[in-house]
Amino acid sequence: MFAVGAFALPIAAGVAGTLAPAFGFLPAIGGHALTLDPWRELVRWPGFVSSVTLTIATGVAATLLSLIVALAFAAWACARPWGARASAWIAPVLATPHSAFAIGLAFVIAPSGWIVRAVSPWLTGFDVPPDVATVGHPSGAALVLALMMKEVPYLVLMIAGASAQVPVRESLAIARSLGYRAADAWFATVLPRIWRQIRLPVCAVLAFSLSVVDVALILGPSHPPTLAVQAIRWFADPDVRSWFPAAAAATLQLAIVVAAIALLLGVERVAARLGLARIEHGRRDGAGGTVAAAGATFLALLVALAGASIAGMALWSFASQWRYPDAWPSGLSTEGWMRRLDGLASPFATTLAVGAVAVAVSLALVLACLEFEQRRAKRGPPPGLALLYVPLLVPQVAFLFGAQVLLVRTGWDGALVAVVWAHVIFVLPYLFLSLADPWRALDPRYARAAASLGAGPWRVFWRVKLPILAKPVAIACAVAFAVSVGQYLPTLFAGNGRVPTLTTEAVTLSSGADRRVIGAYAVLQALLPLAAYLAAASLPERHRPRRRGSRS
Repeated sequence: MFAVGAFALPIAAGVAGTLAPAFGFLPAIGGHALTLDPWRELVRWPGFVSSVTLTIATGVAATLLSLIVALAFAAWACARPWGARASAWIAPVLATPHSAFAIGLAFVIAPSGWIVRAVSPWLTGFDVPPDVATVGHPSGAALVLALMMKEVPYLVLMIAGASAQVPVRESLAIARSLGYRAADAWFATVLPRIWRQIRLPVCAVLAFSLSVVDVALILGPSHPPTLAVQAIRWFADPDVRSWFPAAAAATLQLAIVVAAIALLLGVERVAARLGLARIEHGRRDGAGGTVAAAGATFLALLVALAGASIAGMALWSFASQWRYPDAWPSGLSTEGWMRRLDGLASPFATTLAVGAVAVAVSLALVLACLEFEQRRAKRGPPPGLALLYVPLLVPQVAFLFGAQVLLVRTGWDGALVAVVWAHVIFVLPYLFLSLADPWRALDPRYARAAASLGAGPWRVFWRVKLPILAKPVAIACAVAFAVSVGQYLPTLFAGNGRVPTLTTEAVTLSSGADRRVIGAYAVLQALLPLAAYLAAASLPERHRPRRRGSRS
């Protein structure tokens, strides 16, 4: 339980450290009594209603659309012989941090971006970029699109992992024999079985989409911004009295996420009853096939857009000159990279070091948890392990400010070790999610056979389990490393602005620096986790016989 307590307690302390100033109590800056003044100041802010509306609209829209597209694609792929392998094709998309996609997408959809350049001036007649707000539009459409580019592939992978634990083929065969079409059969028989496994990832997507900061800073509206972005602006204000409304905004952000998750669980129950009633009435005339085909098409467009986003940033990083409306740079050169190597070296090294240490610490804790789970007398995971998922559901802004206050009091703010600790909080849950199922699925006969030959528990662990599960462990570490590379707020708060990484520098530069400079940071930000993923995927997989009675 050390792994749980190592970060669950600081998160609780962080939330408490945010709640106290939200109600006016922070003696260090003059708040000596509980009061509702921070909330009054928050509500009096002119953009309050618009900001809350924007936060809810973009977060719910991104989650709902991502879930629909992911489920539709899964239903479409189930009828294809290569459907089981399709999720692996989009896995590399997950290796690219959100902010890198956002920076690339900003170039693709901007008024002077790649899409407009491709059709100008020969089709549009635009000799200069049109005066249209695509990036930063008040509706938050660009923000929703960027979130979908990452969340749809993530949910598809979660659905694929959950589907591997249920008899999909048998369920589909029975439903097809009763007159259901392939996609309708998947929605009627497979989705109800896997929903419990994908509920947590969906809630995590909802919590993240409602409280994201880095993508909102790059693509979202700025007047007013989303609630999380406004809270960060107040936290960064030189006037420390702004911390009180900032804490109130962070607390409201937490309340919005909790309410949204509660609403999702309520909708889940209603949808389950409606779906059951439909099946009981024997209706087979659903539009599942059309929805599935549309979802697959939309996913293909999202993947293409993601590729164009990264390709555009890569071109910008090598472009010697790229004027509007040219669809291609007038020349490519490495001279810009050579000039920027000194500036890139420090953030690159810090990103690599923090990510490697955070993954190593998290892996040790996760393996300890999984081994403890298998060796304990009672079956199943210990109840306390559920706390590992708290960082996925609690908005970062809701506890990182309180955590920073804790770090300041202990003298650790701005230290590299504090940044590593902040990353571990978010890396560990994703590593556990990625590794738990393969570890639990390992045939226990291997351990029994080794034990019968005299091997102790630790020798079985090092000489049997780890070698067999080397590839799943490596892929889980690659996913965790990608999570670390993409951390913006934890690095900003724990590092107190003194620990620059590729992500913090890229987000800062995205507001107006030379696109060639931004492109270089975004490319490195994408290449680091992609290299880790490719290295992990290239490992040979040891043959693992199935358990007796297991089904494919």
